[in-house]
Amino acid sequence: MPYARTFSPRNARRYGDAPDTDAAFRRLATLADGPERTALRQEVVCAWMPMAVRLARRFRHRGETFEDLEQVAQLGLVKAVSRFDPALGTVFPSFAIPTILGEVKRHFRDELWDVHVPRRVQELRGRVRSAGHESSSRGGHEPSVHEIAAHTGLTEAEVRLGQGALQSFAALSLDAAPGRSADSPPLTDTLGVLEPGFDLIVDREALRPLLRALPERERRILYMRFFCEMTQDRIALQLGLSQMHVSRLITRICARLREQVMADSHDPGTAP
Repeated sequence: MPYARTFSPRNARRYGDAPDTDAAFRRLATLADGPERTALRQEVVCAWMPMAVRLARRFRHRGETFEDLEQVAQLGLVKAVSRFDPALGTVFPSFAIPTILGEVKRHFRDELWDVHVPRRVQELRGRVRSAGHESSSRGGHEPSVHEIAAHTGLTEAEVRLGQGALQSFAALSLDAAPGRSADSPPLTDTLGVLEPGFDLIVDREALRPLLRALPERERRILYMRFFCEMTQDRIALQLGLSQMHVSRLITRICARLREQVMADSHDPGTAP
């Protein structure tokens, strides 16, 4: 059924999107779950939809499409209609507006951050960002950490934590040029070089089964030389061998292991 736009608090009346649904809410409170209650609730939701769209419009140009903002606001409206209890004496807009705004803000907090940031840090980011804009507009310069802390009542550590999250809402593409010049190299060119430790890991894993297959004495010699960092003289003394013989053994063992690793790396049947 249509609702005349007669009742509204001051703000809703100013925008002209506050239908008179008092009777409908009282009727909803008396109906049990079923088709009639569902249909009436849907009519109430449709009647208040312009208000939800107006509230969603506040959040345009913040990194989310307006169509998605509308859907989130409408979801908040559905929740508000389902939870509203007219017996408590509260007018519906006073209950619905915080519910809808909370749903939209929750959407920004939980769904749109490219990097996961704890809620406390998100709140600090908002306060630091707002304080920075206010100070810049008044003083014409970028405020210092000390100035933002004095303006917001935060500690300097909290201000730095909030500043660290300023760039976490949207990630920068690796193909983007961080400099202002069109000739600036892409970000990926500034991220360093290949980690040399990766090759060391590959070599170590390739050697692991070969070392296990060595005779006990050869494993012991390699262990004392390369893990215990013992000299060839000390190894020779412990094994009752000459230093020259230990040197020849180490050279021969290492050469054999190297040949086996190279053979395995060129074997097409060897698993990577």
